Amino acid sequence: MPPARALHVIFCWHMHQPDYRDADGFYALPWTYLHACKDYADMVAHYEENPLARGVFNFVPILIEQLEDYTAQFRSGQFRDPLLIALATGDLKTLPNERRHFLLEQCFRLDHEHMLTPFPPYRRLYEIYQLMLEDVKEMADYLSVQYIADLLVWYHLAWTGETVRRGSPFLQSLFAKGHAFSQEDRRQLVAFLGELIAGLIPRYRALAEAGRIEISTTPYYHPIGPLLLDFAAAHEAVADAPLPDCPVYPGGAERARWHIDRAQHSHPRHFGVPAQGMWPAEGGVSAAFVEMMGSAGVRWTASGEGILAHSLLLGNDDNGPRGRAEYLYRPYRLQGQGPVIFFRDDALSDIIGFDYKTWFGHDAVTDFIHKLEAIWRQTEHEENPVVSIILDGENAWEYYPYNGYYFLSELYKSLANHPHIQMCTFSDFVSHHADGIQSIPHLAAGSWVYGSFSTWIGEAAKNRAWDLLCAAKQDVDQHIGQFPAEQQALILEQLGRCEGSDWFWWLGDYNPSDSVRDFDHLYRLNLRKLYTLMQIPAPDNLSEPISHGGGAAEAGGTMRRTHTKDPE
Repeated sequence: MPPARALHVIFCWHMHQPDYRDADGFYALPWTYLHACKDYADMVAHYEENPLARGVFNFVPILIEQLEDYTAQFRSGQFRDPLLIALATGDLKTLPNERRHFLLEQCFRLDHEHMLTPFPPYRRLYEIYQLMLEDVKEMADYLSVQYIADLLVWYHLAWTGETVRRGSPFLQSLFAKGHAFSQEDRRQLVAFLGELIAGLIPRYRALAEAGRIEISTTPYYHPIGPLLLDFAAAHEAVADAPLPDCPVYPGGAERARWHIDRAQHSHPRHFGVPAQGMWPAEGGVSAAFVEMMGSAGVRWTASGEGILAHSLLLGNDDNGPRGRAEYLYRPYRLQGQGPVIFFRDDALSDIIGFDYKTWFGHDAVTDFIHKLEAIWRQTEHEENPVVSIILDGENAWEYYPYNGYYFLSELYKSLANHPHIQMCTFSDFVSHHADGIQSIPHLAAGSWVYGSFSTWIGEAAKNRAWDLLCAAKQDVDQHIGQFPAEQQALILEQLGRCEGSDWFWWLGDYNPSDSVRDFDHLYRLNLRKLYTLMQIPAPDNLSEPISHGGGAAEAGGTMRRTHTKDPE
């Protein structure tokens, strides 16, 4: 039985990876399947192991498409990911030297403190690599086949989730063996990973069908919808932000609706029922975009706390923000209609994403519950207060001991059995507490990151990337009519890939140079493929890097704190 006056707590774990495939369908980066083996597997397991826990998982459609693609690769044995090709190679002597160089660079890309240092055999492989740094390419030619085999196995072991390890005697045997891995070890590891990835979506679907979780969606390729509609939306939060030379994204409303419709169409195929909710990419909202989601049948959506505070200030009356407890812990509708909008508690979400990783799990859970209990006391005026905790469901755990196992296990158990806390989903709350939804007269445009769009527009490199996309879209509009319907569909699909938010996220001097290089290159590859599909020459400037990076962003740049100043 739920408590008489409960604090409703909703976790929304956002699962997203952009399309890493190049023009030939090969994966330029392996993060989709690596996160699947570690984070998507662990996150569903924690809910499976805690029957009273409730929550929301937001799966971006392009992530699911890639998981399906990897499943097909494992079943066929025909891999299009360089790491998996190497892992599955029978005789590693046949690997060309450039593949060895690639493996040496790739197989140490992880958080060393929690994913490499705890394992002495893996640490030894890294020490050998360190000795070669003066000339890695030349020295790599002298590495033994056994070194490469052990490196491949250890990198994949490091990218397995804690629940996966605990439940697999096979993985435990590899950890115990430690070195001298055989071809048969690698063959069995490939088979194990294939079964693990193939089972992920069915496991999430089973929990959803049992009413234990809700699964929501995002516009298909994760575009920033409000910017597709109007670049000037960026000025609502940063009035003097420079904008791209192109005044608007051509045909942006049609393109935003395309992404929404594609997501709504694909969701039932994977999860059996339509999505009730839609997390807009990066919590990016504007009044026009929320209205568009509502017209597509979206029942609820969400954004960041800063958006709510700014929206209330726009009202210019006595409803402006005072204490957070007076406005944050309730849902809203824009002018009393359209999707219900939940607003994220930035502090609680960020403390999980960035701070508790250095705490003992029990201490972190105790602190978190104390914070929730304080909110419960502060919201006595609310009959059904609701706390929305929305964050990245995959990138935080790399920096936690044991992939966050002890923290998450105790967190769910403690919350599920708390006398004043009720875990639930967004749709459950909307269904049972509709009378608590309030009307908000204005909705500020912005995202969950700093309440603005500055992570994706308003900086020189980001604006150049938008102008390249605008030019490509103008060419699409000019040429697409000359092609048959099947080719038109391919062109629009490729355009969708180019419209994703991740390309713009990674551009900028504050991001690590290797990540900027990877995403810059892949973005320009995608644009060039778009021109290839249109059978016209690509502009020369697509051969030139847009940005170089060189910063040291927190969490490797994969996540942003939402309540700090945008880095300069």
